[in-house]
Amino acid sequence: MSDRTPAAQFFDAAIGLLQRVRDEEAVAVEAAGFLLADTVASGGRLFAFGAGHSSLAAQDVVYRAGGLALMNLLVVPGVVGVDVVPATLGSALERVEGLAGAVLDTSPVRAGDALVIVSLSGRNALPVEMALNARALGVKVIGVTSVAYATETTSRHVSGTFLKDHCDLVLDSKIAVGDAELSLDTVPAPFAPASTVVTSALLQAVMATAAASLAERGIEPPLLRSGNIDGGHEWNGRIMDEYRDRIFYRR
Repeated sequence: MSDRTPAAQFFDAAIGLLQRVRDEEAVAVEAAGFLLADTVASGGRLFAFGAGHSSLAAQDVVYRAGGLALMNLLVVPGVVGVDVVPATLGSALERVEGLAGAVLDTSPVRAGDALVIVSLSGRNALPVEMALNARALGVKVIGVTSVAYATETTSRHVSGTFLKDHCDLVLDSKIAVGDAELSLDTVPAPFAPASTVVTSALLQAVMATAAASLAERGIEPPLLRSGNIDGGHEWNGRIMDEYRDRIFYRR
């Protein structure tokens, strides 16, 4: 047994994963950032979707201080988080075929937009069909997933495919199947998931790239500022007014 504490072991594991995605996904992160910048520059809108705990990383880039104001959350009732009761309902809905198509048909997503889909396993019907249907609409799709699941598990979609198979770009989080970084002889199951830490970092790296890319083109990135700094609300009001036709989380 290691003489390091479980907390130290987890931090080391998370740092190791962050270093891996920084180095191994650098090209994909840059390409994803440029894709979002291209979408903004051409008048498109940005959306993010995740189910269950994957929704945490998607929500982290929506209405976020320091983030792009144009990033909207694509909501599927019952699967965005664990606030639904019973919590297991969200997992069940991820496996329902046809749900993604119904959501997209009633959403503002249209050709020329970009959609980030976060799904750790990428094996369930909902993320697979979300990517399939979105691309059929002419939407660019960025998938954030663990590619390892595609070789170590089976798809739950009738096509036998995974999220990664239906994306314009894929960001691999490198998370091991099972999403648990630690194990102890005294604990009967592996524990300490790191997917949220890594996936959120990947997406924030993409957002940073997009903002810098827009600035390089002479376009002011539509960034939000914290409402807890002086002038923050005024700044955000200006941004939301300027881009009001591309922001859907406000009334």
